[in-house]
Amino acid sequence: MTRSSSIARQAQAKGIKFKSLFTITPGSEQIRATIERDGIDQPLRDIGGLVLANACGPCIGQWDRQDIPKNEKNTIVTSYNRNFTGRNDANPNTHGFVASPEIATALALAGTLKFNPETDSLLDKDGNPFMLDTPYGDELPTQGFDPGEDTYQAPPADSSSVAVDVDPNSNRLELLTPFAAWDGRDCNDLQLLIKVKGKCTTDHISAAGPWLKFRGHLNNISNNFLITAVNSENGEMNSIKNVLSGEFGPVPATARDYKAAGVGWVVVGDENYGEGSSREHAALEPRHLGGRAIIVRSFARIHETNLKKQGMLPLTFADPADYDKVQPGDKVPSWD
Repeated sequence: MTRSSSIARQAQAKGIKFKSLFTITPGSEQIRATIERDGIDQPLRDIGGLVLANACGPCIGQWDRQDIPKNEKNTIVTSYNRNFTGRNDANPNTHGFVASPEIATALALAGTLKFNPETDSLLDKDGNPFMLDTPYGDELPTQGFDPGEDTYQAPPADSSSVAVDVDPNSNRLELLTPFAAWDGRDCNDLQLLIKVKGKCTTDHISAAGPWLKFRGHLNNISNNFLITAVNSENGEMNSIKNVLSGEFGPVPATARDYKAAGVGWVVVGDENYGEGSSREHAALEPRHLGGRAIIVRSFARIHETNLKKQGMLPLTFADPADYDKVQPGDKVPSWD
């Protein structure tokens, strides 16, 4: 941030502003308060930067993007640590590139991805060329971090009489109910829901972006279950065969049909299934939709742990090559 701010001060001195949308996302109240106290954000604001709320923001798709029409092909450069397809703005046609904050700042001033701050010039307000000096800044705040506003509200010492009231018609909040306890019987003839082809991150399992408004409503957010995972049967996303109807349809709807019919199901996945952010919903959703097991070549460690916590069986092939033997419509026989 301090190096980006030093570039902004150079732009101020030359009388120029950003040529593209430039947003700053404080990751916490502490960061917001610190950059305001130290005057880091103001130069960025002065040349057209927009400071967003203290949150993950566009990094996980919480971005009400207004500068381009939906689905238009475009490119963004961010200093966020993830750039999956559709990750930042829910637009699959957005090409997201990860760069340092100072490179993102320089490119926004130039308005072109072709700009190389080490060799190329910008034009000042009078049309005279100039080159940016090497950005500089403190690695850590010299005055330490400012904790900012304390908005914590402690719960009452005795909460036995406190009730949580949720509108039963709300589509964003829903009280959780316990999953059914194990009935003591083995799982038999579990239906293959989908054999996932290739990379399957927690974003593929439970997409972020606009879906996050349902994160307090398990039933509604479960409608994003595996909708961007690739079905090995047809190479398509969110299109699997429902063995009950014989028709192809969305993954969540098919899982719901199986659950309603009392058909337990499994997902088969590839290597490092569930990599990425440790998204609890990626483990809650398959259990909620009637799943029994996830069988893969290998798991990302945190997702495997989350599945266990929600009562899903995370299983790996003894021989990873057995993944290739699984065919559409297969069932998994009983096991002890």
